[in-house]
Amino acid sequence: MSRTLLFAHIALLVVALFYGANYLIAKGLMPGMIEPSGFIVLRITGAGALFWLIYAFRYEAVKWRDLPRLAACGLAGVAANQLLFFNGLSQTSPVNASIIMTSNPILVLVASAVILRTSITARKLAGIALGAAGAVSLLLLSKGSDAAHISLKGDAMVFLNAMAYGIYLVMVKPLMARYKPLTVITWVFLFGWLVALPIGWRQVLAIDWSGFEQQHILGVAYVVVGTTFLVYLLNIFALRIVQPTVVSVYIYLQPLFAGLFAFVYAYFGGEDFTGDITWVRALCALLIFAGVYLVSVPPRSWGPMRQRH
Repeated sequence: MSRTLLFAHIALLVVALFYGANYLIAKGLMPGMIEPSGFIVLRITGAGALFWLIYAFRYEAVKWRDLPRLAACGLAGVAANQLLFFNGLSQTSPVNASIIMTSNPILVLVASAVILRTSITARKLAGIALGAAGAVSLLLLSKGSDAAHISLKGDAMVFLNAMAYGIYLVMVKPLMARYKPLTVITWVFLFGWLVALPIGWRQVLAIDWSGFEQQHILGVAYVVVGTTFLVYLLNIFALRIVQPTVVSVYIYLQPLFAGLFAFVYAYFGGEDFTGDITWVRALCALLIFAGVYLVSVPPRSWGPMRQRH
C-alpha cells in the first residue's frame, strides 16, 4: 500500500471516530440547548467561514459551467444531508441513527447506477436486497417501539440523510479531477449555506446563549470544527485517492464507535442510550453489513474462491 493510499485510509478512520462521538455530543445538545435546524446553520456558517478564510489565501477560480454541479453538491451534501440528519437525530436514538447510516454504501451504488450509469451485478443486487432488509427491519422495529429514545420519523429522516450523502459522494467525484479539495468544499458549503439559512435562522435567533455552560460551548465547537470542518476536509482528501464506495464503507465503523461512546457517555453521567443496543438491532446491523460487503468487495476477490472448488 502506497503512503498516499495509507493516509487516505487513516483520514477515513479519523472521520469515523469523529462521527461516532458526534452522535452522542450532538444529541446531548438537541433540542434542549439548540434546535436542530438552527444547529445546522451554526455548523455551516462556522465551518464555511473557516473554509473561506483558508481559501482566500489559496484561491483557485472555478468555471461557470461547474457552478450547477457545485450547487447540487451543496444541496445534497451539506443542506439536505445535515438538516435531515440533525432533525432525525434529535428525535431518535444515536444507536439507531448510526446503524441506519451504514446503508450509505448501498445507496452510493444505487446513486452511481442512476447518475454515472455504472452496472449493477447479480452479487450487488443481492447486497442491495440484504441491506434493504436490514434497514426496513430496523424501521419496522422503530414503528413498534415504546422506547423513549426511538422514533420512526427520526429514523426515516436519518435514512433520507444517508441517501442525500450517497448522492453527494457520487456527484462530487468528477469535481475532484478538476479542482483542489479546498476549492470544491468551500463552494459546496457556500451553496449549502444559502439553502439552510432560510430554514434555520429563526432557531438560531432563539438560542439562549446565557444558559450555556462550558461543556455546551465545547460541544458546539466539537460539532462545528471537528465533525464539520475537519471531517469534510478529510473526506474530500480521501475522495481524490479512493472511490466513493471506499469512503462510504468506513461508515460501517460508526455504530461500533457510537456504541462504545454510548457506554462512556453513560458512565460519566450523560443520558443512557445503552438500552437501545439490543440483539435484534445488532442483527439488523449485520444484515446491512452483509449487504455492504457484497456491494463493496471487488469481484476479483471472489475469483480464487471459485477456482478452489
